[in-house]
Amino acid sequence: MRRCRALDQNLLLVICLALLVSGCAGLGGSGGKRSDLVHNGLAQVGKPYVWGAEAPREGFDCSGLTYYAHSQAGLSIPRTAAAQHKAAKRVRRGRLRAGDLVFFKTGPDSYHVGLMVDEGRFVHASTSRKQVLVSKLDTKYWRSHFIGAGTFVR
Repeated sequence: MRRCRALDQNLLLVICLALLVSGCAGLGGSGGKRSDLVHNGLAQVGKPYVWGAEAPREGFDCSGLTYYAHSQAGLSIPRTAAAQHKAAKRVRRGRLRAGDLVFFKTGPDSYHVGLMVDEGRFVHASTSRKQVLVSKLDTKYWRSHFIGAGTFVR
């Protein structure tokens, strides 16, 4: 029962966020790509976390999710979080937009990446929750592990 309630809440969140960002296409220029990226990421909420996975039928790891969202939007990006961080055009934290990537250092050799869905939340494949979910960027944990942001949308 609890799991069904959580999935219902996630589905409701996905629908609400999709409606919220549907106006992004009207921004002109890169707005359509940004809207596509967000839609592609949010459509995976609830899918399982699987290390090395990058497709809805198998699940996702963090960089697999961002890789998939970008490929579905017609953008080619590197596969790993570290490579995505290195290759992305830098974005200042105060200028984050839907579709931008946020990067975190979660261990000595561990990186994590998520996709911004609006000015305060990002979708990511969480190792701790074992699924794709939406989190707030401005929590103590994510603030303390944040190492930068970037974009592949030109």
